[in-house]
Amino acid sequence: MFRIGFGYDAHRLIEGRPLILGGVAVPYEKGLDGHSDADVLIHAIIDALLGAIGEGDIGKAFPDTDPKYLGCDSRMLLRETIALVLSKGYQVGNLDSTICAQEPKLRPYIDSMRSFLAVDLLTDIANISIKAKTEEGMGITGTKEGMTAHAVVLLEK
Repeated sequence: MFRIGFGYDAHRLIEGRPLILGGVAVPYEKGLDGHSDADVLIHAIIDALLGAIGEGDIGKAFPDTDPKYLGCDSRMLLRETIALVLSKGYQVGNLDSTICAQEPKLRPYIDSMRSFLAVDLLTDIANISIKAKTEEGMGITGTKEGMTAHAVVLLEK
């Protein structure tokens, strides 16, 4: 049996925070604003996983009103989410994701992101795809106001 989930997330770029994407600290002059570390890629993946098993979204599972998630590492949230997926009898078949950001260039960091995600999702790195796109100067990502991420996950029972 298969389940498919789609996830999306967006965060504003601000000064004074580190930029964390896919669990990797990416050197850049700004970071993403959020209650946790604001890892937009992992948040989209969590939404995809929760959607695939019918458990809502990241805001329901890890509310930003709960102080225990303030500044937390999104990889921890991802590991909690995959534990829930496994408890329902599913495992990750594959993940396809896209980060939308005008800057910085992300290609040098994608393999590290894939490695972290494979470990956290308990799957082979070959099952993890991450793409980085600009939006040619358009929208919130193109104007460097923020970043977005999309994720699609296939779960197998």
